Amino acid sequence: MSTGVTNNNRCLEKLDAIVYVMSDNQEMGLRFTKMHGLGNDFVVFDALRQRITPTPELCRRLADRRFGVGCDQILLVEQPRSPAMDFYYRIFNADGSEVEQCGNGARCFARFVTDQGLTAKRTLSIGTAAGNIKLYLEEDDMVRVDMGTPGFEPEQIPLIADAAAARYPLKVEDRTLNIGAVSMGNPHAVLLVEDLAAAPVPALGPRIESHPRFPRRVNAGFMQILDAGNIRLRVYERGVGETLACGTGACAAVAVGRRWGLLAERVRVNLPGGELVIEWPDESGSIRMTGPAVSVFEGEFEL
Repeated sequence: MSTGVTNNNRCLEKLDAIVYVMSDNQEMGLRFTKMHGLGNDFVVFDALRQRITPTPELCRRLADRRFGVGCDQILLVEQPRSPAMDFYYRIFNADGSEVEQCGNGARCFARFVTDQGLTAKRTLSIGTAAGNIKLYLEEDDMVRVDMGTPGFEPEQIPLIADAAAARYPLKVEDRTLNIGAVSMGNPHAVLLVEDLAAAPVPALGPRIESHPRFPRRVNAGFMQILDAGNIRLRVYERGVGETLACGTGACAAVAVGRRWGLLAERVRVNLPGGELVIEWPDESGSIRMTGPAVSVFEGEFEL
């Protein structure tokens, strides 16, 4: 009996060694975790312990829902680029383009580095292409993100306009839309609608996204206000299409709604994939987002 246990232990030790070698051998594939924040889904890579070159071709293969893993975005955990940061965070859209920020992805990033044993901290300082952000792991498994201060100046968004305004007329084919525009580290246009279910998101979304007044394209948000503390939102994301949830889009909608004098300091944002809570008590300060982050499965993607 004791000999069998010993042999089993030796077999397990050999298996552990094989798994370790496979994970370290890039020819065998890339280890990833599939995650989502309210249905906005991600393929997340630990780029600290394995080498990955996120080419546009690789990102498109990973994002393909029939021939790849399937996702809205690919996220990379990298070494910090300054001593004050814990990690660096990169985001790639399904079309292979690299973007500056992703709110749902930031929450998944916090859950990933914790679940993978990369940190024991409950408060994280993360570097991104849009600047530094703070992530807070709450006791109820929610993640709160300090998303920074919204930027309304046209050059911050960027938007081609003579001056900053609460509303901008945007000519789309034969109609003129009145939109709000803001940067949450990435560009957003927000359109107020009466009935979100009937909103022409598939038709107007791509036209707003690629409008020539937005040099880097734009995320198009369609917002229905229920009352000062509750809104419904759909977002057509640049480089992805309509998603089940958009964290930066929720922040952008609340920021624009607050600027229009229509929303309270704390707003529940109901998206197709679920609910986020957005708080902006001080309009000269940071906007905060709270919501869930879920791991779905782990796997290995063959190159």
